[in-house]
Amino acid sequence: MDEFDYKSALAKVPELPGVYRYFDEEGTVIYVGKAKNLKNRVSSYFAKSNQHDRKTKRLVSQIRNLEFTIVHTEFDALLLENTLIKKFQPKYNILLRDDKMYPFICVTNEPFPKIITIRRVDKKMGTFFGPFANQKAMYAILEMFNQLYTFRTCSLNLNHKNIQDRKFKVCLEYHIGNCKGPCEGLQPEKDYLKEIDQAKNILKGNMSLPKQYFEEKMQEAASKLAFEEAQEFKEKLAYLVNFQSKSTVVNPNIRDVDVFSIVSDENAFYFNFMKVLNGFITQTQSLEVKKKLDETDEDILTMMVWEMRDKYESEAKEVITNIPLSVELKGVENTIPQIGDKKKLLEMSLKNVLYFKKEKADRQASEESAGDAKMRILLTLKNDLQLKSIPHHIECFDNSNIQGTNPVSAMVCFKNGIPSKKDYRHFTPKTVEGPNDFATMNEVVTRRYSRLLQEEADLPDLIIIDGGKGQLSASADALKNLGLYGKIPIIGIAKRLEEIYFPEDSIPLYIDKKSESLKLIQRLRDEAHRFGITKHRDKRSKNFIISQLESIDGIGKNTAEKLLKHFGTVSNIYKATSEELETLLGKAKALKLKEQLKVINDQ
Repeated sequence: MDEFDYKSALAKVPELPGVYRYFDEEGTVIYVGKAKNLKNRVSSYFAKSNQHDRKTKRLVSQIRNLEFTIVHTEFDALLLENTLIKKFQPKYNILLRDDKMYPFICVTNEPFPKIITIRRVDKKMGTFFGPFANQKAMYAILEMFNQLYTFRTCSLNLNHKNIQDRKFKVCLEYHIGNCKGPCEGLQPEKDYLKEIDQAKNILKGNMSLPKQYFEEKMQEAASKLAFEEAQEFKEKLAYLVNFQSKSTVVNPNIRDVDVFSIVSDENAFYFNFMKVLNGFITQTQSLEVKKKLDETDEDILTMMVWEMRDKYESEAKEVITNIPLSVELKGVENTIPQIGDKKKLLEMSLKNVLYFKKEKADRQASEESAGDAKMRILLTLKNDLQLKSIPHHIECFDNSNIQGTNPVSAMVCFKNGIPSKKDYRHFTPKTVEGPNDFATMNEVVTRRYSRLLQEEADLPDLIIIDGGKGQLSASADALKNLGLYGKIPIIGIAKRLEEIYFPEDSIPLYIDKKSESLKLIQRLRDEAHRFGITKHRDKRSKNFIISQLESIDGIGKNTAEKLLKHFGTVSNIYKATSEELETLLGKAKALKLKEQLKVINDQ
């Protein structure tokens, strides 16, 4: 496509508020922006371009088309910009996304509701509170509920018919006082729902109603001379007051406020959000967002305020910030307090964001230091083995078997000096019978790399074989058959003296025992051995269980595997009901199995 004729395009842009979109030569939206004056804002990208930073210059060089939408106000432009950024996700826009799936507290929509934690919101399930970026605070609230109330934790369907038909029996939770037995009708649903209402008020940040509830219950019990019950409610009230005193950080008269603070450096923005209700901080979260272009703190803070209020479903009429927002939000007052309790709130938010920024910098410095150490070890390994390139991707193979039984081969993968466990693989030999390490190694190496070639996946920079010259030679033959020999370096490590062998070279290499590169090879070898042995034990255990089941008259290998797959253990099979066994095996075989198990159990 020809170079963008920005002068012709600018002639059509009005001096009105709106949103503009830049497209590249493939017609992809690469940037979305808002402006109080579209003409002034858009023209600023093309006039005095030598004053732009490197990233903005790159954006301008890729623009091949321009579209704009006129709106009534700057606030409308903010809304439309936010919608379009979410829709198109342009590469030059900052996306205020948080990849973490933070948990919610859900009060389920069912008879005798449960209070559970969940990460995916489905409004049909019940009423959701959150998300909780600070999980410690979430669990503190749940622990308080355990101390104050007796909500059920079971998953029984407690509809009125099931309770009337006495389908359920109380469990241990009832006997230890954590539940009042609604499953047997021992607790009226009306009383249960009153406690649920108290919990919902606490989750909304309204402590006054739960406190009033416990005060009334305490006085009611005292008036009936039920002093033990009154003492119980008094302790719960004290627990609630103590919890609130630890959580209240400012004047409780501060009703409903959102607090935001932002700081930035040359690479990123850092901000903190606090949701305050009645002096009680109900939500808090800190975020880092990498810079894309030469964005201002005011613009990014405004976008962040809109995103976080939407995410936490905030309806607060006041937003406290450390710098003014770039756009006035409808129905929301933006304040920058200078004195008083609101100033203390803002200072707390700033303290949190500065600590978060420092923590990020310290972690990055630590990771860079660790990365330098790993790179040094890989470079040492490259030099010790005289490799052509640094072995960022290493794979190591090991065979595990005891007296030829249940053979298993393992392959572990290290990337940049650390385990990449998602790439680990187990192999059960298919073409080799009996204990034959050489043939087994040839088979699994063939299977591994024929698969990678077929999938056009990345091949390793180095292959390590746990074994001496025989295993190494068998593995080299596998690579030759695949046309990979000479393209991927391969070595063997013999256990006795930690000798390193190369294909077609009878003289081993002895690396200094204190060398970091030898320690990395040993670590790979040991990890492959551990991974293989774990699978080998699992396989032996499964085969032993299957042989136990096969010893029962009328149970063959297929039925034994079916039982084990369904019930997991022999113990669970013993505990299974006749109905469960019939569903799985049929009535005749289930009856026979149940009789045999009873005989074995009585012996």
